Amino acid sequence: MTEFELIYKLINTQTVERSDVLTGIGDDCAVLAVPDGYSLAVSMDTLVSGVHFPDSASAFSVGYKSLAVNLSDLASTGAMPAWISLSLTMPVADENWIREFVSGIFQLASQYNVQLIGGDTCSGPLSISIQAHGFVKKPLLRSGARPDDLIYVSGHLGDSALGLRAYKAEENIAEGCLKRFNQPEPRIELGLWLTQVATSCIDISDGLVSDLGHICEKSCCGADIQMASIPLSDEFKAYFNQQPDYITAITFGDDYELCFTVNEQHSAAIDAYSNQSGLRLSCIGKIRSSGSVCFLDHDNKIITINNKGFEHFK
Repeated sequence: MTEFELIYKLINTQTVERSDVLTGIGDDCAVLAVPDGYSLAVSMDTLVSGVHFPDSASAFSVGYKSLAVNLSDLASTGAMPAWISLSLTMPVADENWIREFVSGIFQLASQYNVQLIGGDTCSGPLSISIQAHGFVKKPLLRSGARPDDLIYVSGHLGDSALGLRAYKAEENIAEGCLKRFNQPEPRIELGLWLTQVATSCIDISDGLVSDLGHICEKSCCGADIQMASIPLSDEFKAYFNQQPDYITAITFGDDYELCFTVNEQHSAAIDAYSNQSGLRLSCIGKIRSSGSVCFLDHDNKIITINNKGFEHFK
């Protein structure tokens, strides 16, 4: 296929058509309308074959995950997703692969009324860059945590790490963990609600150790985390025979859950939201005025953690 035939293939299966897209694909630039009273939140992530997903991953899951990780950034900012642009680099123009790839993107995009508005295609090693745009009134930032704030995380940590193991070895790993690796769920609804109560927020992409560290750095504070409070799924605990590897759970990353801080007065509201939504929200520790992020055992002794999370150029 030619480049323009590829572009046509990308947009032909899209079902979302937003009224705020004044000019979409077909011109040098998209022309977009931002609603009055909102700011524009913008984020971009790149996924590279063999780094962010295995070479053997299905085209559908690659497309789905490429969008999900970008929507997760919007979720952690408390933004409502609106538009995306896509840059796709691939070694060959495989029509079947492209069809499945865009199917993965558009399945998730339709769930949040997100429209593809433009992008680029080129030849080279497989990589995907998506820039996501959303609207926000009161953005959640990393810099708002204050001493004595409670620290929460959504969902469970560590399942994605087991999902990757399912690719690397023939092990008896729950299908749910593989799905958590291939198709993480961006916490858009939670992020929107948290704009009412949270003082800071970040999505867990590089591991809790690393990402909570970003909150503490930007907020000029420290944190104490009770390791036993880290939320783990039944599948994760079963894999480790009920003696789970907490270090893997807090350092692997790729969870795309939200880590956020709130004043203690909002703890009841957090519990109520958790019960109503069915999404587990776990209090794992507290912000303190200074220092680093410390993980504590049952006796409140500091646990030494040598792995500080994922780094591309480590």
